[in-house]
Amino acid sequence: MVITDYFKKFIHNSQSSGILLILCVAVSLLIANSSLGPAFQNLLDKKIGTEMFQLNYPISIWINDGLMAIFFLLVGLEIKREIVEGELSSLKNASLPIVAAVGGMVVPALIYFLFNTGTEYANGWAIPMATDIAFSLAIISLLGKGVPLSLKIFLTALAIVDDLGAIMVIAIFYTDQIHWNYMGLSGLMVALLVTLNFFNVKKHIFYLIPGVLLWYFMHHSGIHATIAGVLLAFTIPTNVSTTEISPLEKLEQQLHLPVSFLIMPIFALANTNITFKAGMVDGLFSSLGYGIILGLFLGKLVGINLFSYIFVKLKISNLPLNSTWPQMIGTALLAGIGFTMSIFIALLSFKGHPEIQDEAKFAILMASLISGISGYLILKNFRKKTVDQD
Repeated sequence: MVITDYFKKFIHNSQSSGILLILCVAVSLLIANSSLGPAFQNLLDKKIGTEMFQLNYPISIWINDGLMAIFFLLVGLEIKREIVEGELSSLKNASLPIVAAVGGMVVPALIYFLFNTGTEYANGWAIPMATDIAFSLAIISLLGKGVPLSLKIFLTALAIVDDLGAIMVIAIFYTDQIHWNYMGLSGLMVALLVTLNFFNVKKHIFYLIPGVLLWYFMHHSGIHATIAGVLLAFTIPTNVSTTEISPLEKLEQQLHLPVSFLIMPIFALANTNITFKAGMVDGLFSSLGYGIILGLFLGKLVGINLFSYIFVKLKISNLPLNSTWPQMIGTALLAGIGFTMSIFIALLSFKGHPEIQDEAKFAILMASLISGISGYLILKNFRKKTVDQD
């Protein structure tokens, strides 16, 4: 009975999912650099599915495009709820994550460009633009109630806008071909979902079936399929009532545990699978390494805070409720955890050059590690000061 109570307390603790995710990162790195590494990679490369509907993919694809679409569905639900009735319900609050995300994409890309223009690495300019939403949220969750809820919402919204921006960049600059017939079918699914919302259809099944079809069409269009999760989330009905639980809130509650304690850990195990090779460290001290590390660490820090500061001073936007500029600095550093999306862009940027891909992956890992630790320490230190003052 005591063990059951302890387990319940663990899974309902917001910090627990972050701890589990970081543990999975460590386990994945250990496996990748042990004798089990090749077997684990073979497992991730193993294809499962059916050719009948062109759904025969490696397990890694099912994780990154399939399971992560469910993660994005949950995050999209949280953002919509905050837009309708929470921290993002005012234009001044909702505009800041968008502005900050733009700054957090433009400045890192510019830094990378300055280091690598005219070199063999020039095509990787979009690598430091990305924020890994899963890992950045995992780190901030470790701080529990020491960080204002509004700041966590700000980081979530920023990361979503950032990821949508990265997906658009991939679609425009890194996708070999967009299949417009599947894009048209995706549009029809979105129109159907919007129509269901308009007529206030409340049963989840009527949204989830078109949502699965939306994912299928989006995946075959050449656009990163995880965007289907966000689009689906924004069509689920909600309300501003404090007494009646909306369909959105019900679905959000149902997804929290499986996403936090199953999908995200599996994602971490699959994507931290980096094998350390000779020459990787040397790559940190090349223009490629400087562009990635300074882009993610310094570029995110400067871009997010500079754009935020300008718009707050112009009174177009507001800082997240009960947050301060030191906390914004820590949050911007967490946004420098590029990781999965950055690695994905690196693989697209340097097709046919595995040695450059390996150097880029190691630089992304180091930049994400530096950014994550720095952001965590700043936010933790500020939390301590706040407690001391109280």
